[in-house]
Amino acid sequence: MRTKARLITGVVGTTLLLGCVSAPAVSQPGQDGKRVLVFSKTAGFRHDSIPEGVAAVKALGERGGFTVDATEDAKAFTSANLRRYDAVVFLSTTGDVLDARQQRAFESYINRGGAYVGIHAAADTEYDWEFYGGLAGAYFHSHPAIQPATVEVEDRAHPATSGLARTWERTDEWYNYRSNPREHAHVLASLDEESYTGGTMNGDHPIAWCRNYEGGRAFYTGGGHTKESFADPAFRDHLLGGIRWAVGDAQADCRPENGYRPLLDGTSLDGWRQAGPGSFTLSDDGTLTTSGGMGMLWYDRQSFGSYSLKLDWKMASASGDDNSGVFVGFPPSDDPWSAVDNGYEIQIDATDVPEKTTGSVYGFQSADLERRDRALNPPGEWNTYEIRVEGERLRVFLNGVQINDFTNTDPARSLRDGHIGIQNHGAEDQVSFRDVRIKELPATADAVTAPAGPQGE
Repeated sequence: MRTKARLITGVVGTTLLLGCVSAPAVSQPGQDGKRVLVFSKTAGFRHDSIPEGVAAVKALGERGGFTVDATEDAKAFTSANLRRYDAVVFLSTTGDVLDARQQRAFESYINRGGAYVGIHAAADTEYDWEFYGGLAGAYFHSHPAIQPATVEVEDRAHPATSGLARTWERTDEWYNYRSNPREHAHVLASLDEESYTGGTMNGDHPIAWCRNYEGGRAFYTGGGHTKESFADPAFRDHLLGGIRWAVGDAQADCRPENGYRPLLDGTSLDGWRQAGPGSFTLSDDGTLTTSGGMGMLWYDRQSFGSYSLKLDWKMASASGDDNSGVFVGFPPSDDPWSAVDNGYEIQIDATDVPEKTTGSVYGFQSADLERRDRALNPPGEWNTYEIRVEGERLRVFLNGVQINDFTNTDPARSLRDGHIGIQNHGAEDQVSFRDVRIKELPATADAVTAPAGPQGE
């Protein structure tokens, strides 16, 4: 089953009921456009880049197909008005900008599935409001002088960072935070504290992150102090990707991710070997792309029992008809058919019958198609799989959403010890992979005993 691309092509601008909010940006006409409110009230330091920030988000709205309204009046924070927006951008707000009633309205908005985007000094806001602190992810502590630094991109599948190289050189005012958000947020990018002076976070310095929070979505980036930031195409793409995820036009796994180690980090194929015909091409940006087949690239250095395997992938064909998959639970072999016959494939191709399409345990069990379709990004955009194996139980998460829960009962396909691999299916199929990583889990003594007999759905 194919899914429609989530990027909305346009919206019709309308006039706000509240006089405190400016008229919307001009947008291209459309039917189901999203709406974003930019809020830039300050009760402390005021950044002179705010006008450039507002103009940049409005321009991104024209490009991304969402209407943008801007205000500095906290009276916009009523339940009735917030209900009209798919995301609220806190643009370098500072200090206490909302009263208790307005705070309650915003909390209710997030609880009902609303979204928050924080830019730069949004972390220097509402220190006494616990809900906001959780939403933003961390509070501002201090900053050194404006200077160049190296940003290390940790997640290259999220739309806010998927277009970036593994390192991003840029100049900004680099915040230190009062706490590290890594334990409760998904870090997208961090600072190399050795690349500049004044970092105080002991070498683990997140600078952009996302999370699902209290029923809604939250994205924060520490960039955006300078006027020049909002003219930088890479930073604008970073913001647009964050907003697209926040409003639901793109999907990503924003669960905290800790304890994983790389199996394929894009620098070499050490530990991997090709089984069968075809090959994989490793590009300079760390992307691995299928060529020919039918073969499989498999990790021969170690087999695994209980684990969480994560990897990023995308299809090239606009139709979604690119056949490939991720194999688990098979014995070592240079014959790719051994994995087919003795393991399980988690399918990527989005065009086949339910038990052989994206998220399925190929030939055995379909994914939950409604959940799958809501979580799936279209061809040309990155997706993230988590394949979680515990005992004989195999679960599949697509962009953070569980879409399959399968239990093996076939002793010939036991998941308790096996290898992992990625398929190159054929000359007409082009699928790319990035950042294969794994976290080994405690062995599970589950209640499933694998009897003799065929595996059913």
